[in-house]
Formats: sequence, structure tokens, C-alpha cells
Amino acid sequence: MMTLENKYSPIGVFDSGMGGLTAVREIMNILPNEDIIYLGDTARVPYGTRSPETIMKYAEQDMEFLKRRGVKIVIAACGTVSSVMASGKSPVSEQCVGVIYPAAEESCRVTKNKKIGVIATAASIKSKSYEKIIKSLCREAEVYAVACPMFVPLVENGYTSRDCPQTVLFVREYLSGLKEKGIDTLLLGCTHYPLLSEAISDFLGPDVRLISSGAEAAKSAKKTLSEKGLLNDGNAPGKISLYCTDSAELFRENVSHFIHLENISIEQRSVDD
Repeated sequence: MMTLENKYSPIGVFDSGMGGLTAVREIMNILPNEDIIYLGDTARVPYGTRSPETIMKYAEQDMEFLKRRGVKIVIAACGTVSSVMASGKSPVSEQCVGVIYPAAEESCRVTKNKKIGVIATAASIKSKSYEKIIKSLCREAEVYAVACPMFVPLVENGYTSRDCPQTVLFVREYLSGLKEKGIDTLLLGCTHYPLLSEAISDFLGPDVRLISSGAEAAKSAKKTLSEKGLLNDGNAPGKISLYCTDSAELFRENVSHFIHLENISIEQRSVDD
């Protein structure tokens, strides 16, 4: 895992689009003094429909973008990237905090009936990474995994309200089987999905615990930085810089669903910049 020995360097976070901002939001809450640089590769979203080779190529480019800006740690706040990382060795897997293990660990910790649902992109589900890690942590767990390919486009286009007919339709379409299985824990294996939490909870009911992979990755990053003595101990509020690879104007319109835009810069850049 890449760390630069400077506790005042920023934390780097990347995702295929805006979903990774759920991790940024959590970092802002638990590490308010940390500077954060975020890259949303909105020109190539979604990653979940790509081949593993293409996903890793994109992830390596995203990571290099952040490294050029002197980050001290990188969070791959993308369930698809993390799934491919977990399925085999890659340069990215050795230099990033992913979202799979922390979320799987928390799911195993909170479940009571050992019936755990996992929803993610098609690429993540096909890799079986979440299932394998959950079973390695909790052998008696019953894991039910479902691909939800329309959830990312819904979030990227702002269709996140619990009352949105399109959102309600796809939540019911994808999650009916999981509800019938009687799960008590649902791992949101894509960082876009927490924006649909209200609609998901409305359908599954209050007894099903939702686990945000982005939030758990942020907690894992805090632990890593603490262990390495790289937590920013300053008093000034952290600066948040957001980059996207497509229209900054369109990106800004939807960012407010994730975080407050006050004192946050947004720029459009190529991953090669």
C-alpha cells in the first residue's frame, strides 16, 4: 500500500463516477483535518460493464493521477475495481485501500442470522470477491449476491429519491429475491448505492442492516494512517479538491447529493494531466 511519509499530504480517493464521494463524506466526518483529492472518472463510467483487464488499466491511470498530486494513501472507492483487485495480484491492489474487505468484515460482525445479501455491479458479482471474503471470515454465512446494473446510472443522473418511480421499480426488481431469503444484512458493494439507501430500506424493512462499502473503507484508511503515524494533527479544516474527467458542470449538479459544496473546488481534467 502506497504511503508517502508526510502526514500533511492529502488522502487520494478515486471511483468511476460520483459513488466514491460516500467514502469522501465519511473521511470528512471522521478525519476533518485531512485534505482530500478525489477523482471521478465520469468520462468512462460505469466500470462495472468492462473486462477485468480494462478495469485495471483504468484503475492504474486513476491511481497515477492521484500519485502525481502527492497523496499519502489511495482509496479505491470503487467496488468494481476492488473486486478485480481481490481476484488476483495487480500493481493497484498493492498500493490501495479497497472497499471489499472492510465492508465484508463489518457485515460478518453485525449479522445475527448469518444471511448476508450483497449487491454490486455485474463485474463485482461475477468475480465472487465479496462472497469469498465473507465466507473466509464467517464460514457459516449464507451469502446471496445480486448484480444491480441500473443502480449506477440512476445515481449518476440524480434519480435517488425514495419516491422516484424508476428507483422504486429497480429496487423491487433487484431485491425481491433477497427479501424472500430473509437476509438481515445487506452489503452495498458499490459506493454509488448508499445514495439509494432510503428506497432500499423502505423495501427491505427496518430490520435489515445496510453496510456502506465506502464508509467502511474510510474507517480502514483511518486505521492504516494511524498505525503509520500519518494522521494530520493540524487544527485547520481539510481542503477538498474534486476532479472529474467529463463535464465539471454536470458533476457539480449531482455532487450536492453526496457532500456540501461549500469551499470545495471542482475541475475537469484528463487522467493523463
